[in-house]
Amino acid sequence: MVTLAVQAGGRSSRMGRDKGLVELAGKPLVRHVIDRLGPLADEVLITTNAPEAYAMFGHRTAGDEVPGAGALDGLRTALEAARGDPILVVACDMPFASPRLASHLLALSGAVEAVVPRLDGEFEPLFAVYRRSCLGPIRRALGTGERRVIGFFPDVRLRVVEAEEARAVEPDPYAFFNVNTPADLAEAERRLRADASEG
Repeated sequence: MVTLAVQAGGRSSRMGRDKGLVELAGKPLVRHVIDRLGPLADEVLITTNAPEAYAMFGHRTAGDEVPGAGALDGLRTALEAARGDPILVVACDMPFASPRLASHLLALSGAVEAVVPRLDGEFEPLFAVYRRSCLGPIRRALGTGERRVIGFFPDVRLRVVEAEEARAVEPDPYAFFNVNTPADLAEAERRLRADASEG
C-alpha cells in the first residue's frame, strides 16, 4: 500500500497566505499535486497545521505536534500518520510534479529506506519516497535539535537519484518547480497557458 503525503505546512511568509490553498488556473496548488500523483497511491494524506482549511479535499489530514518546528518534524508527522509503506512525500507547491518520476522513485524503494533526487548537488527531500523505518532515525535527529530534512540521511539506507537519472526519466525542466513567490505563480500560469495552446 502506497501513501501520497502532501506537505501543506502552513502560512507562507513570501506568499502572504497558506501556500497550498493559493490558486493556480482556478485550482488550489495542493489539488494540482493530488490530481497528478494521487492515482499512484492507495491513500492521500495532507499534512497541515490548518486541517479545517483542507477538509474540502476529502482526504485525511495530520498536523505537526509542534507547529513551526520545521520540515523534519513535518516529515515525521507524515510518516507517523501514513497507513501505507512506502510513502511518497511531496511539497504542496509543486504543480508540475511528475507522475513518471514519482513512479520511478517508488519502484526503487524496495531495498532501501529512502529514495531522494539530488539536482545540482542539492537534495529534493520533498519529492521523495520514504519507508516507515525512517521514523526511528528521524526521531533521534529531532532529539538532537536537527530540523533539516536531510539531517537523518546518514542513518538510513539511502538511494540517491542524481540529476542525470532523474532527467532521463522525466526531461520536463518544470518537474521540480516550486511556487514560492507571486512571481513563481505568474510563471506557472504562463507555463499552463503555453501547455494549453500547444495541446
